[in-house]
Amino acid sequence: MKKPTLWLMALTILFSTFSCSTENNDHEAPSVNSEYVVPETKVIETVILELLNEYRINEGLGTLESLDLIKSQAFVHSGYMAEVSNISHDNFSERSAFLRQYAGASRVSENVAYGYSSPASVVNAWVNSESHRGAIVGDYTHFDISAEQDENGYWYFTNIFVKK
Repeated sequence: MKKPTLWLMALTILFSTFSCSTENNDHEAPSVNSEYVVPETKVIETVILELLNEYRINEGLGTLESLDLIKSQAFVHSGYMAEVSNISHDNFSERSAFLRQYAGASRVSENVAYGYSSPASVVNAWVNSESHRGAIVGDYTHFDISAEQDENGYWYFTNIFVKK
């Protein structure tokens, strides 16, 4: 295979493994309701949040606070993505509406990713993507994340940002 073709394939795979949304991307995902579950925080999630706040500090920005309501929405979505083996922003508008209603959010954004095995690798991917970095350095006050594994051990990440 020629180097330009190999390079193009590598870029295609790279950009298909993560995504960012502030728009409506609704498909057949579980709907959101006022009942919510807040799972125990995993070490990988804690480290990702710390790395994101370190990045914000290095950019001259304030840190973001975690919020259980955000984590609950991220948890449901990461579990859904792992179950269907596909990264997406399905039902983002419902997660956003839930956070606007119950967390007092005035603005909501979401980054998702798949397949990264370490906190640094997923954070580096987001930081090196202009649209994802925009959410990380955006005018937000709170955030949280869920990292869930599928049956093959691959990680699915949902990181939601909220401005209250």
